Amino acid sequence: MPLAHILGIETSCDETAAAVVRAGEKIVSNVVFSQIATHQPYGGVVPELASREHLRAIVPVVRKALADAGQSYQSVDALAVTQGPGLAGALLVGISYAKALAFALDKPLIAVNHLEGHIHAVLLEERQKGNHEVNFPVLALVVSGGHTHLYLAEQRADAWSYENIGHTRDDAAGEAFDKVAKLLGLGYPGGPVIDQLSPHGDPTAVKFPPSQIKHPDRRKKGKVSEPEDRPRFDFSYSGIKTAVLRYVETHNLQAAIEARRRALAASPKPKTEDYLAHTDKQVQDLVASFQRAMVEDLVGKTLAAAQAYDIATLFVTGGVAANHELRQRFERDAAMQGLPVYFPSRPLSTDNAAMIAAAAYPKLLAGDFAPMDFSAEAGMALR
Repeated sequence: MPLAHILGIETSCDETAAAVVRAGEKIVSNVVFSQIATHQPYGGVVPELASREHLRAIVPVVRKALADAGQSYQSVDALAVTQGPGLAGALLVGISYAKALAFALDKPLIAVNHLEGHIHAVLLEERQKGNHEVNFPVLALVVSGGHTHLYLAEQRADAWSYENIGHTRDDAAGEAFDKVAKLLGLGYPGGPVIDQLSPHGDPTAVKFPPSQIKHPDRRKKGKVSEPEDRPRFDFSYSGIKTAVLRYVETHNLQAAIEARRRALAASPKPKTEDYLAHTDKQVQDLVASFQRAMVEDLVGKTLAAAQAYDIATLFVTGGVAANHELRQRFERDAAMQGLPVYFPSRPLSTDNAAMIAAAAYPKLLAGDFAPMDFSAEAGMALR
């Protein structure tokens, strides 16, 4: 099926998404329904609300993706859906709907790991540009609100395999951005707001010590451990989040934060000038220093891993890959190492279904279809 059209469905967190992708390299349609307005009052994603919103949105989103692509339920060649990782209830909405469609239409159904989807978002866009040559080994940094992982990626024939050589021990990078923004009264989602404010502050004003990981990874207890001689590059972001909290407490910022929270809540869609009007130089410096520390840690560990494993190509993907400073630092520092680095476009950095359909294409070629009794895996690993 060289020109197969795959209908992808993604419901792992708070975006209901559907897309049609041809042959794993041409986006024919891509529809994303965001739930930001639903979760904004709570400063983060509420799992039960996310599941309910997916139930409301899934049918119209899929219909629009098919209509935009000029396709019908019958004309697509296969269906692909995110199996995990993610919120169990949210995942089940997409999986149940995809199973029902596949059964009714007698179409093959492909289960896709969400993290592999983020990696294939980079490949998808490079192939759309005509770049079909990727030099291996590839190192992929998947960095988002729920994930911070480093994977060695290899391709054998059409199949891809992955080895995890680093992950966060606690908070994901995007989670740290969102929690710091919430702490400072900057609203949700916080990552884009911090990115907007950072250029207006002094990134050297507040000194954040680099994260120190001294204990073994407790989450690996009882699991198969990696070989002792394979270096790991793990991340930790709970410490910097706590450091921002201590700064707020020692500098008596709480009253100003509450006033800022009320002022910004009065505006349904604040712009950069609104955030600037309600933040003083001290907060702008704090935000800029926080972002600089986060970026330096992500870039430093990723490039150290690239050197240790003699990497030929670097992918940086996931929602945090949309951060301007992160992109600039990776482009600059990777170039100094002579390492090509690729990012998805900003629309494909965040959760979407085009990446799920693209990651499903090699599985379609290999006949790797999901059994009808498969279910959601909230903590699904990528191998």
